Amino acid sequence: MTEHEPKLEGTPLIQPSSTDHPLYDRVVEACRSVYDPEIPVNIFDLGLVYTIDITPENAVRVVMTLTAPGCPVAGEMPGWVADAVEPLEGVKQVDVELTWDPPWGMDMMSDEARLELGFM
Repeated sequence: MTEHEPKLEGTPLIQPSSTDHPLYDRVVEACRSVYDPEIPVNIFDLGLVYTIDITPENAVRVVMTLTAPGCPVAGEMPGWVADAVEPLEGVKQVDVELTWDPPWGMDMMSDEARLELGFM
């Protein structure tokens, strides 16, 4: 499928994560150690991490977004995520992919993030 082809009806906007992989919870916690410097909430609870895909060989692929395309740390944050995940025992390789589709929205935040930011 090319970038300009419409997505098929029923195709999820965000690829599911490998939640049943033994490394999944540790990768989530590593992502929770990364913060957007302008927002006092970690990137996982902000809803910036869309997919954590872990292969049977323990290669980790994180698909994430930012709150806005003009984010001042757009060039740095994927590296921060890779630096947080790579040291985990068992992880063989980390790739972090930045996407703008679907665009991030405040509805993607966890209840904890909404509470922390005073939206609840």
